Amino acid sequence: MRIHILGICGTFMGSLAVLAKQLGYEVSGSDANVYPPMSTQLEAQGIELRQGYSAANLKPTPDLVVIGNTMSRGNPAVEQVLNSAIPFCSGPEWLARYLLKDRWVLGVAGTHGKTTTSAMLAWILQFAGLQPGYLIGGVARNFPSSASLGKPPFFVVEADEYDTAFFDKRSKFIHYAPRTAILNNLEYDHGDIFPDLAAIQTQFQHLVRTIPGNGLIIHPLGDANIDAVLDSGCWTTRQQFSVGVPYKDCKRLAANGRVFWNAAAQNQQGSHFTIMKYGGGAGGSLVNQADVIWNLTGMHNVSNGLAAVAAAHHAGVEVKTACAALNSFAGVKRRMELCGEINHIYLYDDFAHHPTAIATTLQGIAAELESETGPHRLIAVIEPRSNTMKMGIHQQALAVCAKAADLVIWRRPDTSALNLEKLVKESSKPALVFDNVEQIVGHLVAHCAAGDRVVIMSNGGFEGIHERLLTALRQKYPG
Repeated sequence: MRIHILGICGTFMGSLAVLAKQLGYEVSGSDANVYPPMSTQLEAQGIELRQGYSAANLKPTPDLVVIGNTMSRGNPAVEQVLNSAIPFCSGPEWLARYLLKDRWVLGVAGTHGKTTTSAMLAWILQFAGLQPGYLIGGVARNFPSSASLGKPPFFVVEADEYDTAFFDKRSKFIHYAPRTAILNNLEYDHGDIFPDLAAIQTQFQHLVRTIPGNGLIIHPLGDANIDAVLDSGCWTTRQQFSVGVPYKDCKRLAANGRVFWNAAAQNQQGSHFTIMKYGGGAGGSLVNQADVIWNLTGMHNVSNGLAAVAAAHHAGVEVKTACAALNSFAGVKRRMELCGEINHIYLYDDFAHHPTAIATTLQGIAAELESETGPHRLIAVIEPRSNTMKMGIHQQALAVCAKAADLVIWRRPDTSALNLEKLVKESSKPALVFDNVEQIVGHLVAHCAAGDRVVIMSNGGFEGIHERLLTALRQKYPG
């Protein structure tokens, strides 16, 4: 079977392409924005990439076209599919139809942390010898690619709430019917498709209705938005998790046969913590615990790791084995990924594109820097690229989300309702706005000093700013 994927360089569709290739299909794809790491991953898999959406890209005619959710009517390739009556489906529909129907699906949903938590969960199962299949919306360093068929029964999928396709406005995760579901957190996002938080909660309610009674829902303690979803109707066993809950409260939360998961940080950076399972019996006692010592930082990652351990435990992995796996978890590309170091100036790439994600990421690295004695600064360079950001919905939250940084630099979008001048004025830390990447690179090269950490934050390619900055710094500091 010949499959052509429209929007193939998106994180989800690129991963789906890898799975189709592993199933033995002949796979090609089209996209308007081709950049690493997804483009290089696809090329390494022998998948042909075609630039743009010309109708000619569909010659010879494929047996099936898988249409990404960035496609819309009027797109030349979409019109060719419809006019020529070429069979088509959405990516999530393809995944459910060809892969998930006979699998124990472990789905990771939530506004933040889906990719990292999915990667952690897949790695724990792999480390335990279970050889799971997985589809992760990013490139996990513990795996050769972002997706794999694995071996039955387990399949880990990043369960995204974004809509499925122009012809299917349900959230992607409605197609997956997970047996084990992590609901990591829930905030308002994707303002381009959801009018308000209640609309997102409705989609999460639909997800909850697809989870079997003998499955498991793992969700955080104290997330009122998720609690409201579950209170509207839940027929599945639930387990809660949190970070830093006192012992007596853990026992109370695990009473009467319930299970509660807690993590106790052993340092401020979150690079060493203890995972504890309470309950399962009448007394709510501590029944299992183990330490994690890894290279990641930030309490958001501690929470992600805790949820992954709880989900893996449902699949039969012991807590100590799961924690041992996390000790060797290498992270995900574009999640605080070190791109290079020139003259002791460190450049990181991070995918954060929501105020909460920006805040937790910067807090994590700021906590790590507190142990340094020499001069240093944390500089956040942010491209407000997501539709929600550009709509101005997060205007107030963006003004304070980068307060852990010493300097905030904003790249002005070409079109945006976001008031960047107001953002700079209301910022609790020094902030600047530049119209283009060239100006940003020029400022950083002129003003960065040894010890500085520069964190580039965007959910896109940011016009190659990472390599452009490294090149400029090498020219300034040769040798």
